[in-house]
This record gives sequence, structure tokens and C-alpha cells, in this order.
Amino acid sequence: MAKYLVETFYTCSFKVKHYLDVLNKDQLSKLDQREDGKFEIIDVKLNARKTKNLENKSKLNINALSNNKSLEVSNAVQKNLSEKILEKKNEKLNLLANEKLYPRIKMPDRRKGYIQKVTIGNHKVYLHTGEYNDGKLGEIFIDTSKEGELVKALMNNFAIAISLGLQYGVPLDEFVNAYVGTKFEPSCKIDGNDRILSASSILDYIFRELAISYLGREDLAHTPSLMPQESSRKIDKEEDVQFLKLVRDIASKGFVRSNYKKKLIDLTDVRINLKSKK
Repeated sequence: MAKYLVETFYTCSFKVKHYLDVLNKDQLSKLDQREDGKFEIIDVKLNARKTKNLENKSKLNINALSNNKSLEVSNAVQKNLSEKILEKKNEKLNLLANEKLYPRIKMPDRRKGYIQKVTIGNHKVYLHTGEYNDGKLGEIFIDTSKEGELVKALMNNFAIAISLGLQYGVPLDEFVNAYVGTKFEPSCKIDGNDRILSASSILDYIFRELAISYLGREDLAHTPSLMPQESSRKIDKEEDVQFLKLVRDIASKGFVRSNYKKKLIDLTDVRINLKSKK
């Protein structure tokens, strides 16, 4: 085990070069915020060196130098500092580049979605979804009952992580492939869902439900779709076509389980019946 601690303090002087097409007060005021500057180290000075006896817990100042007294530092130290500054700059530039290449698409303030309640054993699970205007899944929330604060917090933060992944462009397929089939308690039959009869875990159920509702993964369902047969009615009137488009814009894709066509034809029948009663 080491007996002494040596701390060396340096002062680094460097300059940043910016190349501007226009020179004015506005450009100068924003100069510090620009990321295209070129760094160049001018000088590196040794300010002080302190040693500490780790056994006696006492501090000794050896070779302490005044602020205005400088020592020449070896080229190795200067090179090391230059590499560190360049590394930090590259990390920041890479982060900015990733933000531009993979931006986060935030959810609209008012969005569609649905709530599915099921019972797994003695546990009630509420799945909330949020959709973009085009019906694409963008967020989920998971509420559970009869659970401690720790489990609720874990489930809430897990849902937030999934939501952030979806908003940054991670395909829902990736999450489905990762979590469908996971096994942990509660693992039993499910009450309250017409397409899923049992699940090996809460996560297995959640991503089966999302896959069926948003991806049309009928292979993950335990029962066939109970959707009515497609109507033979032909929609030719422009007014009816506009009505179908309106309903599609306001209906939740997950709630109708991606079966817009069949659902919207049924709604058209309702609309025609309502018009005939006027």
C-alpha cells in the first residue's frame, strides 16, 4: 500500500481559433458557444507540488511555488494535456453528431392511446399507451396493484426507459424479441384480455399485448381475432371517404389492434344509420 500522495498543480494556457465569414457584435457574443474552434496550447506551467504522508495523516508542502513563478514542463506533459483536451472536444462533437443523426421525436402534447387492464394471479396490471399522430407507439406506462414501492418504482422507470427508446427510434420489434418469453412470478393465466390467456411473466404479457396491437403479431396470440368479417359495402362518396379518414386520425391504432379497415367500415355503417334517422 502506498505511503505518500503527491499532488501536482499545473496551469495551462491555450488559445482557440475561429474562422468567421462576418464580423459583428452578434457573432462575437456567440463565439463561446461555437463548437468549430481549433485549440492550440501555448504554455503549461507548474504551479505547486504537494505531498501527503498517508501514514501520519499530515500534509507537507514541498517545492511550493508562488503563482508568478513558473517552471518549464517536459514535452511529455504538454503532449498529454493536448491529447486530453482534444479527446474531450471529440467526445462533445460526437455527442452533438449523434443527437443530429438520431434525434428524439417527442410525443405530441395531446395524443391517442388506450388502457388495458388484466389480472395475473392476484396482481392487477394496467398498461397505458401513447401514440404519435400516425398511430405509431411512442410511450407506455405500467401500473400495478398489491406491490411495494420498490416494485412500482422499478416498473415505472422500466416503462420510461422503453418509452425513451421508442422515441429515439428503437423498433418495437427489438423490445418484443427481447422480452417475450421472459419467466418470473407471477406466471399464470390472465383474466381480462381476449387475445392472451396466459403469460410467463408481466413483461411477457406486456410485450405480447403490444406486439399484437401494434405489429399484428398474431403468432403471439392465444386466440384468433374476433373481428367481424369485412363488409362488402363499397364506399364511393367523397363525404364517406373523408369521414373514414377523420375516424382513422382520431382512433387509437392499438385499441383497434391495427385493424383500421374493418373497424372503420363498421363505423361507416353506424354513421349511415344515424343519417337515416334524421
